Amino acid sequence: MTSPAITGNAISEIWYTRCPVPTPVGLAAQLGYLEENFRKDGVTLKSIIDSPDRNIRQSHFNHTLDWSFRHGGNVPPIRARSEGRKTRLVGITWTDEFQAIITLPETGIKTTKDLKGRRFGIARRPEGIVDFMRATALKGLLSALSLDGLALDAVEIIDIALSDSVLSTQEGPSLFGLKRRQPYGEEVAALIRGDVEAIYVKGTAGINVANLIGAVEVAEFGFHPDPKIRINSGSPRVLTVDELLADDRPDLVARLLESIFKASAWAEAHPEETRRFVAREAGATEEQVVAANGPDIHKHLGLGLQPELVDAIGHYKDFLRDFGFLAADFDIADWVDRRHIDSFNRRAVA
Repeated sequence: MTSPAITGNAISEIWYTRCPVPTPVGLAAQLGYLEENFRKDGVTLKSIIDSPDRNIRQSHFNHTLDWSFRHGGNVPPIRARSEGRKTRLVGITWTDEFQAIITLPETGIKTTKDLKGRRFGIARRPEGIVDFMRATALKGLLSALSLDGLALDAVEIIDIALSDSVLSTQEGPSLFGLKRRQPYGEEVAALIRGDVEAIYVKGTAGINVANLIGAVEVAEFGFHPDPKIRINSGSPRVLTVDELLADDRPDLVARLLESIFKASAWAEAHPEETRRFVAREAGATEEQVVAANGPDIHKHLGLGLQPELVDAIGHYKDFLRDFGFLAADFDIADWVDRRHIDSFNRRAVA
């Protein structure tokens, strides 16, 4: 993979990416903090996910680019680490979001107990990039069933075959001018056809879909008091950097953390504007953001490496391992790199 111009450890470009969800990196990018801070060191930021080059864009999912960082859903970076990618986990953000099992009124399903023996639809994408949406739906189903003491074999899982990879072109008439295809289209179609009787949805997209079809909410657990019920691909989200950046240019990682913490502080002081920024990031309305993430989302865009956050990532990593989503197992403790956030915190209190 092509790397930016490098002379010793002097670099002119850094690749970065974030998922279209609430993250402090996304907020820092929209506020201009990222570009401003890296410009001080003569470094230009280049967006991975917006690249027209498929080979570049795939790094959003498998972390192949040197001199890069990523903030977003945790399945792709966990998978990449399991494949031996040399990355470091430098921070974790936990922003709870709507997670639900939904159905249509005519199925008669009203509670998780009613799911017993019923057909549950989970999308399956083509082989290649790790199927993070499938992992997300499967963990959501497990969480929902556990609320009533049911195991996974209580339902019949029906695969909903998708033809498009997540790396498919971002252009074309079927997008109707939008940047990306909206989630859950195939799952909803299967639900309406009667091929399946219930599906999992999450976030602002899930709220929108459930509202659109007049769905029945069988279970909602995105704000459940037990964190192990809430843990999923987006709860929590991880900030990862490649090994070269972490080891050779810790000063640039410090620039990154400075931008993030500045954005987090701005968010806490500007709740209404934060909802507006998050809505823009997610391609949603502010009303959907409040419904999906709660009215206090401005208080949940921080970054840390507290033991409970690391444990949550370890819990989800084990789920991915147990259900065959990883290439190999690994120790989360070996992935965590505390040097950068600890150094930043020491400077902050000095």
